[in-house]
Amino acid sequence: MAKLAPSILSCDFSQLKEELLSAWEGGAEIIHVDVMDGHFVPNFTFGLPILKAVRKILPQVTIDVHLMTDDPRLYIADFIREGANMISFHLEASPDYSSIVDEIIKRGGRPGVALAPGTPWQCLSPVLDRLYYVHLMTVHPGFGGQKFISGMEDKISTLRQEIRKRGLSTEIEIDGGVNDQNIEYLAFCGASIIAAGSLVFAHPEDIAARVKILSEKIKQY
Repeated sequence: MAKLAPSILSCDFSQLKEELLSAWEGGAEIIHVDVMDGHFVPNFTFGLPILKAVRKILPQVTIDVHLMTDDPRLYIADFIREGANMISFHLEASPDYSSIVDEIIKRGGRPGVALAPGTPWQCLSPVLDRLYYVHLMTVHPGFGGQKFISGMEDKISTLRQEIRKRGLSTEIEIDGGVNDQNIEYLAFCGASIIAAGSLVFAHPEDIAARVKILSEKIKQY
């Protein structure tokens, strides 16, 4: 069953508690947190204080941290200690990605590897059976509000076919450009976790209803 992961990148941070509680009220089980260092990607976002705030507001939620950083190994222990459950880092920044996966597992996290749109999923073939999820970027990493890159549907579906072929339970998370028109089709293609920012948080008065409606659209897949 595909699940929605509201991304706080699109939150109004002056209303963080209210908006997170609304997402939870609507049925969100996963909250997506983008950590950008201003080096691996040109944007700079937030770090541990925001993660700690999310955990304090929603003690039971699954926190999904997406590290868009040059050296993800520096952050893994701190983020898991402060409440991250899922952690993905970019293959493009991490030639020793296999040992980083081991580090996340050793510290009790659920490991994921994120891939930029141009990076083939086949690069992860040697570690696919050790990953909790593969994090497919469907826009160029760095900024929210971008348009979905056409053709990424094939990347999702071929990865899903490989996971099924191997008899694995690996999740596929997609991130970027999700809208009302494509969310259901992306779940049909094989996405099992769908990160969405502005789609959820653009209208603060309707967050709970938006989460509920979007979750209903994808839960059959």
